[in-house]
Amino acid sequence: MSQGDHGGMNMTPMTPGSMSMTNSSSNNYAGMNMKMMMHMSFYWGKDAIILFSSWPEQRLGMYVLALFFVFFLALAVEVLSVSPSIKTGTNPFAGGATLAAVYGLKMALAYMVMLSLMSFNVGVFIVAVIGHAFGCFLVKSWALAMANKATAVSSSATGVAAKV
Repeated sequence: MSQGDHGGMNMTPMTPGSMSMTNSSSNNYAGMNMKMMMHMSFYWGKDAIILFSSWPEQRLGMYVLALFFVFFLALAVEVLSVSPSIKTGTNPFAGGATLAAVYGLKMALAYMVMLSLMSFNVGVFIVAVIGHAFGCFLVKSWALAMANKATAVSSSATGVAAKV
């Protein structure tokens, strides 16, 4: 393959920051005309390809659904970042398998968020950041509430012990 040959694909820039690919070779992908717009810098708009080809199909409702999906993916990554507590006496293999499964799920979701961000759509970027921030808020506020509850229980137990 020579430097200018891209396997029968002619790449001609359409707008600054985007790339269009069409198939001009008759021997490769015969009869197939592939048109794809790929942005190479941040842009605003509902015309994005997020995770899957032809999704959200340049429709506003599907774009909003895709934004909610990315938001919940990012939120789930943060919630799953808190390892589940394994009780003492648990089978080490079962405990390790549980932790590995949760970690694997967290990483799969994190990679899906990363692939979504590779659409270079500003809306997707914003909802991913908000999803991570809101997930962090939920996790940290839950941990603080649990710490406050434990402190209240221990202080009330020491108060009862002091009165006896």
